[in-house]
Amino acid sequence: MAQGIEGAMRSVPHALVDVSHRQSAVELDGPLGTAMINSGCPLDLDLEAAPIGFCTRTVFAKAEIVLWRRSESCIQLQTWRSFVPYVTGLLALAAKEHGL
Repeated sequence: MAQGIEGAMRSVPHALVDVSHRQSAVELDGPLGTAMINSGCPLDLDLEAAPIGFCTRTVFAKAEIVLWRRSESCIQLQTWRSFVPYVTGLLALAAKEHGL
């Protein structure tokens, strides 16, 4: 598909960038998931404030994330691939603080 677009745009100044792999997801499922996320995210993640299906852009420490509550105990964080080591490193520290 990109080659077809590139060919059609050959005479026009442009930039064609594939961003289909720009994000990765980390899923936390279990009773301490929200506590671990709240170690770096300022949102109230109680079920009343963030019910199942709740999805928003926010931050986890200094990384931009999309936070999506998939079930009562499961929350997915989506972030740019370049931020994954930072986010997972902070989640590992949070897990350690919670005795996991």
